[in-house]
Amino acid sequence: MDLLNTLVDKGLRRELPTREEALAVLATSDDDLLDVVAAAGKVRRHWFGRRVKLNYLVNLKSGLCPEDCSYCSQRLGSKADILKYTWLKPDEASQAAAAGLAGGAKRVCLVASGRGPTDRDVDRVSETIKAIKDQNEGVEVCACLGLLSDGQAERLREAGADAYNHNLNTSESTYGDITTTHTYSDRVDTVQKAHAAGLSACSGLIAGMGESDEDLVDVVFSLRELDPDSVPVNFLIPFEGTPLAKEWNLTPQRCLRILAMVRFVCPDVEVRIAGGREVHLRTMQPLALHLANSIFLGDYLTSEGQAGKADLEMIADAGFEVEGADQVTLPEHRTEAGGCGDTGGCHDGGVCGSAPAPAGEPRTDLVAVRRRGAGTDLAPNA
Repeated sequence: MDLLNTLVDKGLRRELPTREEALAVLATSDDDLLDVVAAAGKVRRHWFGRRVKLNYLVNLKSGLCPEDCSYCSQRLGSKADILKYTWLKPDEASQAAAAGLAGGAKRVCLVASGRGPTDRDVDRVSETIKAIKDQNEGVEVCACLGLLSDGQAERLREAGADAYNHNLNTSESTYGDITTTHTYSDRVDTVQKAHAAGLSACSGLIAGMGESDEDLVDVVFSLRELDPDSVPVNFLIPFEGTPLAKEWNLTPQRCLRILAMVRFVCPDVEVRIAGGREVHLRTMQPLALHLANSIFLGDYLTSEGQAGKADLEMIADAGFEVEGADQVTLPEHRTEAGGCGDTGGCHDGGVCGSAPAPAGEPRTDLVAVRRRGAGTDLAPNA
């Protein structure tokens, strides 16, 4: 169709689509879905070949967050039955990271619940970064600690952090419906602080919170303007015990259209399938690799992902290859501009479950609370 040819041409030139074109991608029919995936796949392969970057999450501090983000199982007032623990010691975090790196991960994402780090927290995370870097040559480390105060991004950079994640999550116009304890502009400010400190910015969104197509296009266009190197696309996990527990709005087809729209708007950035892929994409996960060039390996912050071995088999079976530590992630024009490409936010995902439910029914059977890895005595999934 003419729309897709236009979008491919623009993607190869890094030209921004119009809002109308982005909305049209989300409005395509299921009959046209494979055409949409094939078109966006041309853009993905032009900039990233058939490589898939693997990222590994380490939850440094779980639960008991004072913020009221409606989507989050760690939020203030959450009744979700998740793991709760205070800061991991640097050697504990390094040991957890080692499992992911042994499984093929190239980037370790260090995440901590809370509004934002104190200076003492930055010291603690800096020690953890140094411990991981000392024991794993060439590893990328991304920190995700919430809202940053002046000077904290610079300190993380000095400690060896390569990137900083802070997601916009949804459009500015609907942000107040999701969170009241901080603002959309607070999040933008933190991404800009990371940029200014020389960190590779990682910022993305959460789909499936009841937003409109216009909201999705708004937040992705805002991300394009912020120009992060990595854009994680999360699909809401409706945890029981959170305000959005009943928001089962996504289908595998809807998820693929969202990923395609993100790829067309942000053609040359690392688009990462983040939390929720097992729950919402399900058996169509391999198709999503034609749109995104990055995934999380193993488990998420408070929920379990599919087995790391299954992730690796899926990548190989779909005709893709795991990006090696010696391969550059980003296109040359982005690495020359200071992006972290020589080596991304972090939300929750799910695990493959039992017998399938009828189409359109909530898949609560696929939401498994994490009980292994960081903060436990059980081996991690990697």
